[in-house]
Amino acid sequence: MELSVLNIKGEDTGRKVTLSDAIFGLEPNEHAMYLDVKQYLANQRQGTHKSKERNEVAGSTKKIKKQKGTGGARAGSIKSPLFVGGGRVFGPKPRNYSFKLNKKLKEVARLSALSLLARDNKVALVESFSLDTPKTKEMISILKNFSLTGKTLVVTPSVNQNVVLSGRNIPKLKVATAADLNTYDLLNTDKLILVEESVNVLETLFSA
Repeated sequence: MELSVLNIKGEDTGRKVTLSDAIFGLEPNEHAMYLDVKQYLANQRQGTHKSKERNEVAGSTKKIKKQKGTGGARAGSIKSPLFVGGGRVFGPKPRNYSFKLNKKLKEVARLSALSLLARDNKVALVESFSLDTPKTKEMISILKNFSLTGKTLVVTPSVNQNVVLSGRNIPKLKVATAADLNTYDLLNTDKLILVEESVNVLETLFSA
């Protein structure tokens, strides 16, 4: 597919770039995308949850009432889960939620997400730009030129510190490099804005 290259004012420069079908023209693999997003979200979990079991809560170890003759069930410890303030049965323990995925599958997932955005006409190409200083107001004015309303993902060919700093306080905007793209961010955006050179980075990355 061909896309017109826009400038930062949102105007057509008259140039067109052909996007590779091997990256933007595949049939999306939904299961691969699901697994990759599942892994991404699992890796975000700290897994530091913890509740105390009956051997960890504070309380007397004395038998709280006699075994027989009370008319009620026998009870040996105030720390029993049956009582208020007692330990929890099979409570959560610290654990690592991360799991491994095949490298090829993760690549298929990212290509599927890129192809899905291209199929839905959610990809725009903008010529290279840079900011002299970090200016949130300047970044907002650039985004307004593209009439963006939802979530936006701006992809740069390499780390542009001023662009990153200018965009980090803007709601619904994320700036990422082409090499660091992940399936979750691609599926969690309404518009993908590719800086022109980032297309070459993607082609090099996925042709390896």
